[in-house]
Amino acid sequence: MQKLLRFLKPYVPYLIFGPLFKLLEAIFELIVPAVMAKIIDNGIGGHDITYIWKMIGVIVVLGMCGLGFALTCQYLAARCAFGYGTDLRAALFRHIQTLSQTELDKLGSSTLINRITNDVTASQSGVNMFIRLASRAPFLVVGAIVMALLIDWQLSLIFLIIAPIVGFLLYFVMHRTIPMYGANQKRLDRIARRTGENLDGVRVIRAFARQKQEDERFAEDCAELERSMLAAGRISAVLNPLTFLILNLGIVAVLWFGGGHVDTGRLSQGDLTAFANYMTQILLAMVQLANLIQILTKAQASSLRIAEVLETRSSMQDGTEMPDTASEEAICFEHVTFGYPGAGDAALEDISFTLQKGQTLGLIGGTGSGKSTVAALITRSYDPTEGTVRVFGKDVRSYKGTALHRCIGTVPQKAVLFTGTIAENLRWADADADEQTIRAALETAQAAEFVDAMQYGLETHLVQGGRNLSGGQKQRLTIARALTGKPAMLILDDSMSALDYATDAALRKALAERQGMTTVVISQRATSLMHADLILVLEDGRCVGQGTHQELLKTCDVYREIYEASAK
Repeated sequence: MQKLLRFLKPYVPYLIFGPLFKLLEAIFELIVPAVMAKIIDNGIGGHDITYIWKMIGVIVVLGMCGLGFALTCQYLAARCAFGYGTDLRAALFRHIQTLSQTELDKLGSSTLINRITNDVTASQSGVNMFIRLASRAPFLVVGAIVMALLIDWQLSLIFLIIAPIVGFLLYFVMHRTIPMYGANQKRLDRIARRTGENLDGVRVIRAFARQKQEDERFAEDCAELERSMLAAGRISAVLNPLTFLILNLGIVAVLWFGGGHVDTGRLSQGDLTAFANYMTQILLAMVQLANLIQILTKAQASSLRIAEVLETRSSMQDGTEMPDTASEEAICFEHVTFGYPGAGDAALEDISFTLQKGQTLGLIGGTGSGKSTVAALITRSYDPTEGTVRVFGKDVRSYKGTALHRCIGTVPQKAVLFTGTIAENLRWADADADEQTIRAALETAQAAEFVDAMQYGLETHLVQGGRNLSGGQKQRLTIARALTGKPAMLILDDSMSALDYATDAALRKALAERQGMTTVVISQRATSLMHADLILVLEDGRCVGQGTHQELLKTCDVYREIYEASAK
């Protein structure tokens, strides 16, 4: 957890005073056996009822003070732990937002979700229990031994023999279980990933009648996690019984040898009772320490996973310049080559073209030809392996990322909407967009008609992912969302596939009427790109043709085949 200590700096007072109050509680707890010894020796031995009641009053006062100190410590520990957890979770979320798509692909969404929820909670619990027990348990052990030494140093040798044995036991369990807890978290990531994939692809699973196979795969992952957690649990389960066994044997030894000291008059009955009480306090403190070690072991494993994400740095450094959307050159690729990390072959190879402001670029080709990759490079989701990508006249790497994205409206292949009203979703592009701007965007996207037909119009509530809309409705709303921000450039990444030909044509006509906006259209339909100023035909990451529709019909066999197939 030392890698995350900086998040505890605002809570240093809680870290100081919390253990301090717990220490005071432990001091009062250590005094109680000494008072009990006085009651036995002086009160009961001397048949002094007044003295007994006076000492009982002292014990009650000690108990009330100890309770007050304990409650104060609990409050401070909760404030520190939950504040730390909140700050850590927020910092982790902010850091994830700064990572490039390359790092996000490498880490995976399931493990990031698991780390920002389960791992932060485990780390938070570690802080909470550390404040509550880290000072109390060791102090009780040391304090009880010191108090026992003051009573009878020879009998205290039993404590000094037992303490190292229990300490070794704690070290053994911690050393064995820390790696196991880390491995368990990775297996939990796999289950989270499997769950997410199944929920997202539930229709596909049912369509192919794969429920049984997916159930078996999920059950296998769960069984593997169960076996691993049981293995760690078996080791941890040994801790408490062995600790109790060793310390109870110590109590037996104290009573055995202490009884002889009482017979010889070396110890009083009260002293022997106090000695046994101190041994019991050590027993309980050791058990608490054992539980603390287990919690801190899990917290350590989780903290390492959190630190791994926080130490991950984006492979793309943010620029400082602001885009000049007035530039006549909108997009320029100069001998661009790009390959996804770990994918082997390049997704794009030696791509070059130039698009002027206000023009429309069409990208067409077979599945996996690299069309979406071109769009990803324009928005700088990735950096090219070779060559240069210029947007608005300058290298895209020179721009500040947020400023570039505000100038480019992107509509991805998969229509993504968020829980909330339609109006709230549309204002993602511009939080201050007025109703007139939203209305214009809806009309251009051919979405105004079905939105107006809904009972609550723009205030219609969308469930997660917009699942209460059809595919075509979702696509039109995502286009309207991009247009609400009045972008200088609009990228439509195969985002009209669910539209019928009439709606497709009406949408393209409405987009053409937006003067000055550069448009990039990725489509499987050649008919959707017929009026583009420049069309790139991609095949296996290479540009096999570029030009207008008429030029490509004459010069590019691949384009002609696609057009003839789509025209049928």
